Formats: sequence, structure tokens, C-alpha cells
Amino acid sequence: MKGVLTTTEATVLTRIYPAAAAFFSVFLIGGLGYRVIGGGQWSYADCFYMTLITLSTVGFAETLTDMDQVPGARIWTVGLILLGSGSLLYFASTLTALIVEGDIRGAIQRNKMTRLLQKIDNHIIVCGIGATGWNIVLELHRTHNSFVVVDVDSTRIEKLIAEIGPVLHVVGDAAQDHVLEEAGIERAKGLVAATPDDRDNLFVTITARALNDRLRIVAKTIETENEHKVRRAGANAVVSPNHIGGMRMASEMLRPKAVKFLDEMLRDRNASRRIEEVFIAPGSPVIGLTLSQARLRRWADSLVIAVRRNDGSHQYNPQASFRLAQGQTLIMLVLSSELHTLKTYVAG
Repeated sequence: MKGVLTTTEATVLTRIYPAAAAFFSVFLIGGLGYRVIGGGQWSYADCFYMTLITLSTVGFAETLTDMDQVPGARIWTVGLILLGSGSLLYFASTLTALIVEGDIRGAIQRNKMTRLLQKIDNHIIVCGIGATGWNIVLELHRTHNSFVVVDVDSTRIEKLIAEIGPVLHVVGDAAQDHVLEEAGIERAKGLVAATPDDRDNLFVTITARALNDRLRIVAKTIETENEHKVRRAGANAVVSPNHIGGMRMASEMLRPKAVKFLDEMLRDRNASRRIEEVFIAPGSPVIGLTLSQARLRRWADSLVIAVRRNDGSHQYNPQASFRLAQGQTLIMLVLSSELHTLKTYVAG
């Protein structure tokens, strides 16, 4: 975050300040000492220049005129050599160590991030950490979904890490093949294109679809006329914040209590329940059973709100006698901590 020091930056300053202060104190005292010892016959520039070449031990001759005729001048020089050379070495070695350690630390962190990115699979890639992407990541984090963040601005990623802790991330342009490949797109299950610009989201969608034809892609568009373009580029779903905002405002007017319920459930970081979907895959033990026979509540504190049939239609508020079939999707209000157990059971 701009204007705020990170822990690493604070540590660097804590180490460099004393070394720099020691060196520049000796430099200042040395220059003023020559000025006093010479009785003002040497200029400040000459005095500090003599101090600098003395501390740096470059081996130049005495640059102050008739220095050998001034009592104490050479004794002062000897003192500067003994004291000042040590302070310069302290400062130089500290600065060098910080540079080297910073390079090594950065290399270690990059290597660690690369190894983690190579291992992750079945995850969601979020491209763009603006106002929209930020909230997407927060929801993925709250619901314990695996994800990788991609953004061209490392500052946004640092701010996100400060908010929720370490996250897998790639700094780069998500429209570039190698960036998405680094984010593990071949192994990902989904991608969200949430950059602030419709054209960028279009290019991200095209790139992602070319790299993984099984990927579910959800893209954001600001202008509604761009929606069909993004869909043709390969997006499975397109979301317009303007459209969603309009629907939300209308709902706040017409059904405020229902909106408040859904809003609080989604906004509350400590909320334990979410509306989720559970797919009935081939071989599932619930195929052919009614909802009452499936006894889903044994595996999770849940409520079936609707069932999406194979033809795309929905059965809302299904009765206990509703029979489950392969390929259906259960839309459920479920305890988030028990969702994985429920999905494992339904998957067989």
C-alpha cells in the first residue's frame, strides 16, 4: 500500500539507519575538525573533501594547503583513518548485505511461489484486483476455495495480502499466455476476468479459452453491448455491474427484507452458510432416490432450494418425493464447513 512501510522495508531501514548515521557523523565531525584545526584557512569544501578521501582510503596526497605546518592536522587525520574507516566499512558492508539478502530473499520467495503454483489444481484464477475482483477474492477466501490472483499492479496484490494473508499470485498481464500458464490455467477449473476494461476482459477470455477449452469463464463487462462479444470469445457467463446494480436497486424497493437476508449472508465474513450448488455426477449413490431417501441432511446442515434439470429448467422448492437423476444440480443453502463432505457423498 502506498505510503505504508511493509515489515521488510521497516527491517531494512532499522538496519541501515545506524550504519549511515555512524558514517555521516564521522564525516561531519571530520570536516568540521579540519576547519577548526586550520583556523578557518581552509574552505569547508576542501575540509570535507579531505575528510572523504581520508575515510575512503583512496590514497590521494594531502589536499589542504600547508597541512604539514598546522599542529594537530595530521594527528586528526590519523584519528579519522582509525575511526572513520571502520564506520565506512560498517556502512558499506551493511548496505551490501541488505542488497544481497534482498536479492536472495526475493529469489527464495519467487521460487517458493513458483513451486506452489505448479502444485495447485482445480482452482479459480481471478484476473484483475480492482473493486470487483477484490470482492470476488474475499468471497473465494471466505468459502475456502482455491484461487490464484493475477494483476499487473503488484501494489494491489500487496494490499490484498495485508487484508487476508498470503495468497497465490502472479504479477503480469492476464492476456499473455505465459502469465496464465504460470497461474496454472491448464489445471484450473475456472477463471474470472474482472479487469476494469471491457477490451482487457475480452482478450483475457480469448487467451484463457485457447489455453483450456474445459475452463469455466466468467467475464465482466461495463458496456452491455459488449456482452455478446465476450460470449463469442468463449465466456460461459457475462456479468454487467450496471445491470446487477439496477436489479439490486429495484429489489431494494420491492422486496427489501429478502434482499437484506441475502445481503447479510454474503457480506458477513463470519456467516456460516452460503447458497451453493452440488452436481450429481455419474455413479452418484443418490441417483434414482427421492430427496427424502437421499437424506442429504445426514451429511450437511442443508436445505434444497431448487434443482436444475438436465434440460436447463428448474424445479423450485422440490418436495420430498422429488426424484434425483444424473446430471442434475442441487441449489442448496448449506453450512459452508460441511459443503465438502456433502459433495463427496453425492459424488460417490
